[in-house]
Amino acid sequence: MCSRPLGFGLQFLTGTNLGEALGAFGHYLTSHFATLRLEFWGLLVGGIATGFIYGMVAIGYTLVYGVLRLINFAHSEIFMSGGFASYFLLKAVVGNSLPSGWASIGLIALGVLAGGTAGAVMAIALERVAYRPLRRRNAPKLAYLISAIGASYFMFNLAGKEFGRYNISMPQIYIDHPVFTIFGAPVQMYYLVILIAGLIMLIGLDRLVATSKLGRSIRAVAQDAETASLMGVNIDRTIVLTFILGGALGGAAGFLFSLGSGVVYTMGFTPALKAFTAAVLGGIGNLRGAVIGGLLLGVAESFSIAFVQAAYFDVVAFGILVLVLLVRPTGILGERLGRSA
Repeated sequence: MCSRPLGFGLQFLTGTNLGEALGAFGHYLTSHFATLRLEFWGLLVGGIATGFIYGMVAIGYTLVYGVLRLINFAHSEIFMSGGFASYFLLKAVVGNSLPSGWASIGLIALGVLAGGTAGAVMAIALERVAYRPLRRRNAPKLAYLISAIGASYFMFNLAGKEFGRYNISMPQIYIDHPVFTIFGAPVQMYYLVILIAGLIMLIGLDRLVATSKLGRSIRAVAQDAETASLMGVNIDRTIVLTFILGGALGGAAGFLFSLGSGVVYTMGFTPALKAFTAAVLGGIGNLRGAVIGGLLLGVAESFSIAFVQAAYFDVVAFGILVLVLLVRPTGILGERLGRSA
């Protein structure tokens, strides 16, 4: 056993070695901030594109939480189903050809439509099988959580059995090349596709929820489901349509994600967890907060490339989640609490 006094370690830390450690850390920060400064615009574009995907998936969590006060932990498989549906459709349409021009634009729109449709169908099935029976029986919240996790495991294992447990590359439906530059940083076609498609869908959903009759129903149920029911709002129909909206965005995000990463049965797990982080960061229950949280998380994760190895990307994302829960659990924009449906 060591006979040195406990104070020896503290004296050791306050000596020369501590100064050397601080100097090395300062040098580390200086050199990596220099790297960030050189690659800033390229990392920013990539982070925003990734953030749009996180935001689209986070909206699914936010919508369901708004009407049910529950986290849909099977949302990752809705994301996965959108990727696989678009893959099979585009594989049948494109084959081994390499489209370009207007054909590429049409195929991208077709992929978004296929992914969104598959996501919406899966969301309906999930609501009917995993949630509605429990809601009608006034089951405890824990039962919903167990049901969602069970549905998630069932769906991704079924996908692994039917489609294989290996990564499949998406058919090439456009030529991925630098389209233009921002302060010398090239903007790839892949990023541009995500930015344009994501912006259209997110703005469309925001306007739908803010101005339409369906949007008023969703907001009424989110604020107070019991009062909304007394005022004539069809609760079951509103919940189903909420799942459809969230599922459609999640499925479309699955297609956009798979353009760069391919499809595999576990493809939804990590992006969905990060999207949940984005929803918490922005303020779960707030649609615009989900998008802001997704963008902030995507950019933070992208900028971390200048400081840490790729293996630590997930650590950055989930470290942000822990920090937000400790410092501001309601997120950036917070939420308006109501009574669940």
